[in-house]
Amino acid sequence: MIIYSATRGEFTADVNKNLIEVRIEEQFKKRLGHSTSPNEIRAWKNSLVYMNNVLKEGDIPEDAGVAIEYVIPSTSRRVDFLLSGRSQQEQDTVVIVELKQWETVLSTEKPSVVKTILGRGWRETVHPSYQAWSYKAFIEDYNTEVQNSNIDLIPCCYLHNCAKTDPITSEFYASDLESARLFGRRDFGLLTKFLNGKIAHGDHSEIIQRIERGKLRPSKHLIEHLVSLLEGNPEFNMIDDQKVIYETALHLAETANQSDCEDKHVLLVEGGPGTGKSVLAINLLVELTKREMVAQYVTRNNAPREVFQAKLQQSFKKTRISNLFKGAGSYINEPHQSLGALIVDEAHRLSRKSGVFGHLGENQVMEIIRAANFSVFFLDEDQRVILNDIGDGDEIKTQSQNLNATVTEMKLDSQFRCNGSDGYLAWINNVLQIRETANPTLDGIDYDFRVFDSPVELRNYILKHHHNNLQARMVAGYCWDWVSKKDPTLMDVSIPGHQFEMRWNLASDGSHWIIKPDSISEIGCIHTCQGLELDYVGVIVGPDFVVRNHEVITDARKRSKHDRSIRGYKKMLKENPTLAKSKGDGIIKNTYRTLMTRGQKGCYIYCVDQETNEYFKKCISSNTDQ
Repeated sequence: MIIYSATRGEFTADVNKNLIEVRIEEQFKKRLGHSTSPNEIRAWKNSLVYMNNVLKEGDIPEDAGVAIEYVIPSTSRRVDFLLSGRSQQEQDTVVIVELKQWETVLSTEKPSVVKTILGRGWRETVHPSYQAWSYKAFIEDYNTEVQNSNIDLIPCCYLHNCAKTDPITSEFYASDLESARLFGRRDFGLLTKFLNGKIAHGDHSEIIQRIERGKLRPSKHLIEHLVSLLEGNPEFNMIDDQKVIYETALHLAETANQSDCEDKHVLLVEGGPGTGKSVLAINLLVELTKREMVAQYVTRNNAPREVFQAKLQQSFKKTRISNLFKGAGSYINEPHQSLGALIVDEAHRLSRKSGVFGHLGENQVMEIIRAANFSVFFLDEDQRVILNDIGDGDEIKTQSQNLNATVTEMKLDSQFRCNGSDGYLAWINNVLQIRETANPTLDGIDYDFRVFDSPVELRNYILKHHHNNLQARMVAGYCWDWVSKKDPTLMDVSIPGHQFEMRWNLASDGSHWIIKPDSISEIGCIHTCQGLELDYVGVIVGPDFVVRNHEVITDARKRSKHDRSIRGYKKMLKENPTLAKSKGDGIIKNTYRTLMTRGQKGCYIYCVDQETNEYFKKCISSNTDQ
């Protein structure tokens, strides 16, 4: 998606008339359905004046193409400026320009990471050259028009307010600078010469429009590229905050594992669904292992770990796999600081006790921090879906303090799931009444969400989407007993009046359900899909979540007696009804938030309660027709 598109001449006219930020904001509202911050609008006004001066001085053809705020496929990130045309040799070319208003920038000890003033203080951020290159790499990966038509993408960055760029143009950042040229305030002439050498003839924005219309390759799934990752191949390019966190984690791990270091280090990383937590975790596992550090990937939930192990068993020895992937209860008796690094994915699922009967150990968070010199916890507190989960930020910081560990806190914002739509995630929070957001409808949000009047229609739609390497599955709230466990001839999820019956996936495939081709006929629950992703997900909302007069009402007693998520709820309800209902409400809302964010491309739902179904329909659009 492109927010603003014009020829160079039209762009210059908008800048000269002091209308450029107005034009972009108009298109922003039209295409995305909402406005943006005053800071971003000021950035458009300031930076684009500088960019226009460069284009005019360089005598870039008036019919060259200009695009501003190009939304990178399958992400929430946007390219600042694109310039299109043809080279002297008639090569179709698009120059990617990352614009920065920074006045001062400093180097760091971390590759591809710099420090500048962002917001109200100094912050580490990705090197602008790396940022421009990573955006190019993402576009090349996902846009078939760029691949098939041999369009030359050339990244660069322009720090038009920065007179002293020496700190970030040193030999330390050589690989970044080789990937994308960097120009500062004093490099006006160099930038004009650079662009003149790339764009000799105009194209009336035709190349940019071809990219805009280009088909997108399917998004990558971590489980499909796991073997290649562990073999050392760079399958996922990290962008922006991902790269900063990755380099920070490596730096802390190296520091904590120095022979003269007595301090533990803990990195706490918060990020919502689809922000790349698992991709980061696996990349860290690979790199730290390559550096001959004893590192392990840790989850409490079996599903992602067992799926990863199943994918690896054809390529790696069982002993190597078991040494890399561990359950959260593996560190009860682990000696103090005996491991180099523990990488904890889905840390919100950690519990106090371990073992099948919940009677072993003392505290999983404490045991993990105690066992390693360095530990990193990836968590999303809005995905805490079990009553007794303890993995929140406060618990991790408390246990770190008790063990004299230094804590570094960071946040992942880049969105890679739900078609890269932050707006969809905000809408989910709003519609489930987890928290009020600025997205009461899906107007302007590029994500396929539909409500069906029949579970049969929903299932048929999911079956239709399960083809050509696209993954689609049905999931549901755990509101139906697992009767097929004792009698395989019985169906579990049965909805009267619709001739709808499906069997829970828990019996034959268990945690491998999501990667088994034949399991499309079965339905999953929170325990077998959390931490994993699909292209399309169909969600049945059970009677534990209903809406009355636009108010969400949850009832944990409507959950199946087999659902361990609410183990201890009845006892808590007797002892402290207010606390029990509050915790139960959070568990149920978080469950459906998690289920409704498994799909990269689309989410389709059916609610067993009719009024609830109508509520979701009305929340889709300001125009109530679907």
